[in-house]
Amino acid sequence: MTDQTNKKQLFIVERAAFNPDVRKYWLLSGSLTLLVTLAGIPLIPIWYLIGMWGTGRYLERMECILTEKTLIVRKGLFIREEKTVPLDKITDLGMVQGPVMRFFNIHAVTVETAGQSGPGSLIKLHGIVDPDGFRDLVLEQRDRLHSSVKQGREDSERSETALAANKDSGDAAESVLLLREIRDLLAQSAEKP
Repeated sequence: MTDQTNKKQLFIVERAAFNPDVRKYWLLSGSLTLLVTLAGIPLIPIWYLIGMWGTGRYLERMECILTEKTLIVRKGLFIREEKTVPLDKITDLGMVQGPVMRFFNIHAVTVETAGQSGPGSLIKLHGIVDPDGFRDLVLEQRDRLHSSVKQGREDSERSETALAANKDSGDAAESVLLLREIRDLLAQSAEKP
């Protein structure tokens, strides 16, 4: 019940659309891999039969949702994978386009985060329609979130200062400490998805 309640409370800013030509890219990439191995050449027709079904199902299940505070990515055919990345942890959204991708006018959008372990990106999504626009929207939402958090902290500090000026120094110090603890607890709970 709580999962459904939490999902309903998310405000969706944008839901990414995927280019159906990404299926052709995946099929061709798989075929080229089989061709390079030489032993895989007889498997190319089988790959196309299975690949047509598999890439279609995979594309149907791919989802990328930008909310006010997170980027949610769901994908996978047999093994479903879901990643929720807080926007304030995103350091960069990169774009990759190899020669085969250029032929199909497809980009891969990579999501890099602060504190990720290992080389490479945390998330790589192929075939987002208007990848430049989606990247800009995610970065704008991240900056908007960052500025609202910063504004909230500045307002809190001003309130603490005003409160401290109106109280006795002993009571004011205790109140300021208590307010800081409450602010920190609220910030921590807001960061948790």
